[in-house]
Amino acid sequence: MSTDSTVTHVVAALAVVIAASTALGAAARKLHQPSVIGQLFAGIALGPSLLGLAPGGVYQTLFPDEIKPILTSVAQVALVLFLFAVGYELDLGQLRNRGTVTTVSLSGFAIPMLMGAGIVLLFTGGFRSANGGHPVDATFTLYMAVALSITAVPVLASIIRDQGLAGTRPATIAMAAAGVIDALSWPVLAVALIGGENGSLRTWTVKVALLAVYVVVMFAVVRPALKWWTNRPGALLANHVPLAAALALASAWATSALGLHVIFGALLAGIIMPRQPDGAPDSQVLRPLQETGGLLLPVFFTISGMSVQLSGLHASDLLLLLVICAAAMVGKVTAGTLSARGGARLPWRDSLLIGVLLNTRGLTELIVLNVGLQAGVIGPRLYALLVVMALFTTAATGPLIRPLYRPADAQAAGPPATTGPGEDGTPDSGQAPAVGAEPTPQP
Repeated sequence: MSTDSTVTHVVAALAVVIAASTALGAAARKLHQPSVIGQLFAGIALGPSLLGLAPGGVYQTLFPDEIKPILTSVAQVALVLFLFAVGYELDLGQLRNRGTVTTVSLSGFAIPMLMGAGIVLLFTGGFRSANGGHPVDATFTLYMAVALSITAVPVLASIIRDQGLAGTRPATIAMAAAGVIDALSWPVLAVALIGGENGSLRTWTVKVALLAVYVVVMFAVVRPALKWWTNRPGALLANHVPLAAALALASAWATSALGLHVIFGALLAGIIMPRQPDGAPDSQVLRPLQETGGLLLPVFFTISGMSVQLSGLHASDLLLLLVICAAAMVGKVTAGTLSARGGARLPWRDSLLIGVLLNTRGLTELIVLNVGLQAGVIGPRLYALLVVMALFTTAATGPLIRPLYRPADAQAAGPPATTGPGEDGTPDSGQAPAVGAEPTPQP
């Protein structure tokens, strides 16, 4: 395929991908679901599971093998920019706070991890079969533990806004806890992937040491240099967006070279990016990166959906899917409910609402699943099962909220507070509640 032909195919494919994901995302919102549900279905529909069955080779004509690496690269760039913004907004001080949020966060992280590891040990044969020859070892077990512990902050924020829960105590606690859970999940996932390619202790030790050196350099050298550059005379009127984008991409390249995924470098770059004197991110830097990442994220959703090959699933996989979904939901809902009830003495209804909210996965889960698929930790069949689990748990959040949510609570809470960035990474009109902060009890 010539260069001109490749460019033509890529442009056409991107037009179809963005149009389909936008249309199905809007349809999902009409059904009171996060748009990520529709966008992921767009990917499945455009993939080999549906479009691939159409006569005349439509799928291969629209998405020839030669352009798939280019589409994947566009999706990875979108992830890098989006996760840089996530890291830039992340307040590390949240990990030092005590109280209700800490209790809910630790429970909502640890208990689902134990559930994930537990089902691997109990159903080793089923996972070995569904994983298509990929080893079911310690790395895989830790990866599955992380996969079941994820709560998607952007999608959760969208659900809270759409359900009218913004400003209520359960929603504020759930959002804060989800932020802490995310902060805990990424390092554990990094540890799991470090040993993924080669299980030798020497290789693992070398990679951990190199990663530790890189983190130290980023905090001790790069961060002070960035502060000096952004605070130098005349820098106030300078445009720091190109600097932030270059930092995100360079850091992503560095962690990829260390044998990790690009998302870890992007997150770290966002964390070390200098903030304003009051500790808040610079909106003139954050907003353009969120908007750019949000524009390209449908490509990631669609590529994720296209990787789901439903035709490759076996009848025996249905039982494993039920086990995974049950463990994912029971772990999150139970952990959130009991910790909120015991730690904050909230009513059972509000405690259960927190547990249901923490069960939202969506975008963050898809990122983790794609990382595992690219790293060879999970195979295509298990990937498809886990994507279905992510869809099911996210789609179930709204219907489960309705019998638990009392509209009088929102009226008593006063004007709704904005819950943060939308599910596609674009900002809302206000600021998110401080992650980790103790919310004021509602009357």
